[in-house]
Amino acid sequence: MKTITPTELRGNIYNLLDEVLNTGIPIEINKGGKKLRIVPVGKANKLQNLVSRPNMIKGDPNDLVDISWDKEMNLDLP
Repeated sequence: MKTITPTELRGNIYNLLDEVLNTGIPIEINKGGKKLRIVPVGKANKLQNLVSRPNMIKGDPNDLVDISWDKEMNLDLP
């Protein structure tokens, strides 16, 4: 959660409100040691914030069960 001062809020309120609405992540305002929060009322789409991971395996996980690893490792111990 992002924490800002009232001065930062005053200078950038519209961008900060758009950020809360787009990400669903609340913003905390620290005023004199007390904290206030700006939070979206509706539920945010958490899938929207997922990061692309191109190196991940895509496909059916059951296909991984049948992979033969015999050529990849030697289990014969000395």
